[in-house]
Amino acid sequence: MPQDFVPAIEPRHGVITLYGYGINIRIDRGHLLVEDGIGPARRHARFSRVGHGVKRLVVIGSDGIISLAALRWLADQGAAFVMLERDGKVLAVTGPVRPSDAKLRRAQALAHSSGAALKITRELISQKLTGQEQVARHKLLDSSTADKIARFNAEIPKADSIGTVRLIEAQAALAYWSAWSTLPINFPRNDLRRVPGHWFRFGARISPLTGSPRLAANPPNAILNYLYSLLESEARLAAAALGLDPGLGVLHVDAPNRDSLALDLLEPIRPQVDAYLLDWITRQPLRREWFFEQRDGNCRLMGPFAARLSETAVTWGRAVAPIAEWVAQAFWSSASKSATKKHSVPTRLTQRRRSEGRGNKFSAQVNPVPRQGKICEVCGAEGVQNRYCRSCAVEVSRETMAQVALIGHAKPKTRQAKARISKVLSNHAVANSWWSPSSLPAWLNEEYYTEEIQPRLRTVKVREIAQALQVSKPYAAFIRAGRRRPHPRHWQALAELVGVSSDV
Repeated sequence: MPQDFVPAIEPRHGVITLYGYGINIRIDRGHLLVEDGIGPARRHARFSRVGHGVKRLVVIGSDGIISLAALRWLADQGAAFVMLERDGKVLAVTGPVRPSDAKLRRAQALAHSSGAALKITRELISQKLTGQEQVARHKLLDSSTADKIARFNAEIPKADSIGTVRLIEAQAALAYWSAWSTLPINFPRNDLRRVPGHWFRFGARISPLTGSPRLAANPPNAILNYLYSLLESEARLAAAALGLDPGLGVLHVDAPNRDSLALDLLEPIRPQVDAYLLDWITRQPLRREWFFEQRDGNCRLMGPFAARLSETAVTWGRAVAPIAEWVAQAFWSSASKSATKKHSVPTRLTQRRRSEGRGNKFSAQVNPVPRQGKICEVCGAEGVQNRYCRSCAVEVSRETMAQVALIGHAKPKTRQAKARISKVLSNHAVANSWWSPSSLPAWLNEEYYTEEIQPRLRTVKVREIAQALQVSKPYAAFIRAGRRRPHPRHWQALAELVGVSSDV
């Protein structure tokens, strides 16, 4: 990619992601103007109120400004504003304001005394463990771990307190992440020298820097933290849209600067995020330039790479929507019977009641997660169709051919094959002994061969070289690649093959 190439700002899967320094979001004559970038590589875009396709505006970092008018523009268009750090921390989330029901919030606040909290906690963790079991069984191919998680899940309905549910979840998590620890992480061959040794395995989910998942020490955990932060922001938006208080949780205890209910809502969706990451890292290598390592060993995501991950936000929002609506209904059902007869919780996120009111069978819509493009396993070039780019595919084919040839030479040969090889080697030895250096033109020396003939051999087919020199195709491939220099008696034939002479 040229150094002066700057990608355009446009919604991808409904998400605009801004990063860099001096981020500017404002309104001009009814249009949303956005600007970001690093140094002279600035990006600009202008969006009208109609046909913009914006569902989420994600800002990575905290260097920039956003006007109040821009926030109003996003609210009018039903779009959300999300501010994230690259270490997986949610800084701010705001979305369209919806009217809330005080009775619903009161029921949420009294959930622990009404028994709704235990009911909700059991269901959320049961769904989470079911998802982890499926990931372990079908993605990690670890049946023993999957069976262990299933046994823990069978204990959830019998849990008589939220503390017991937390203990069961912790035991299942220990088995689940232990199955991940030896998972290999691949990088393109050209990046291997620049990759720290502890980046080649998934390792522990707990970071050695903090004793918690925060501040990941390797790429896969850093990716997971960032995806979880996207999921958390979507859970916050879902809770607010339904009139719930994102800070009053049931499973997660109250804590400063934390939206406990949002963390509760995302628990059943975590295995879906895990499966997405697992599918990715088991099929594709990760590029070294997508990450940078701080002096304390904390692994962070580069801005452009974090922007690509942000494209999955809408998918996680769709996944958490039915969970949030079920939790809201569970809160409401714990209120007084007279209240539940007159009102019901609106399904603003999935439009379930509207669909069922029209006589249709409701089915939750789940957007497919945007897949990351393939990269070359040798140089890391993006946008390849198979495992390698065109230039690397040629080199890999040569190496494969050479390896196959060596295997062929190592195999036991029949008497006829040995006789044929002996005859060919004998003929070459006789030809070399009878050849005289004076038969070469004066201009055709070693330097001329190296500078003029060898580079042009790459344009000649291996089959043609083998025929011209009467050598095997594997040896001809070595000559073409410059890994073998043929006997000087062959230089004249190679010069004629590539079309060079003393006049070049």
